[in-house]
Amino acid sequence: MLNRMKKVDIIVFDLDGTLVNTGDDLTSSVNHTLSVLNIPLLVKETVLSFVGDGVGKLIERSLGNENHHRFDEALGIFSDYYSEHQLDKTELYPGVREILDYFKDIKKCIVTNKLHSFALNISQALEIDGYFDDIIGMGSTPYIKPDPRLVCSLLEQYDIKKEKAVVVGDGKNDIMMAKKSGVSSCAFLNGLSEREKLLRYKPDYTCESMAELKEIFS
Repeated sequence: MLNRMKKVDIIVFDLDGTLVNTGDDLTSSVNHTLSVLNIPLLVKETVLSFVGDGVGKLIERSLGNENHHRFDEALGIFSDYYSEHQLDKTELYPGVREILDYFKDIKKCIVTNKLHSFALNISQALEIDGYFDDIIGMGSTPYIKPDPRLVCSLLEQYDIKKEKAVVVGDGKNDIMMAKKSGVSSCAFLNGLSEREKLLRYKPDYTCESMAELKEIFS
């Protein structure tokens, strides 16, 4: 991993598990869905291991193969419940607002596989939406992470070179997207993903907290 401070012109942030801790509300929403369907509930660690590839994959994995035929019903139940409860316990990770303010003169975007409407709602409710030049979620573009076109389109839009960009996230899709698009990656190791699994993808940088970003990037 690299140790020298890197000059960047854009930081692409993940949302769930990076800027906001959504684990409890996602878990309770999944288990509400399973309860309604009379399917055994899941422990939080299991639910979190299913997060990162969008709501469809989350529900598909939570149901398991034996209940795949109930996917449409489950997706509807989850979406309705999560719409009402997505902010019950969800909160910013420590230092997030401070780091966003610290990098106020640098382009910042959110790229998430969360539904765009949910991403906007959470960002607005936690009052961080104003820090970002763009918030990209599932449904607002034809692509989802780790598709490199998500990053490449931002670089083209803002006329920024690849060597001046970094993706910060807690998931494998963040690291893979960065690598595929030719930009630097920074893994947040205290998010929703297991750090050991995340490190296997060999991110360029790592951080234990958002505050550490000001020691890595300028």
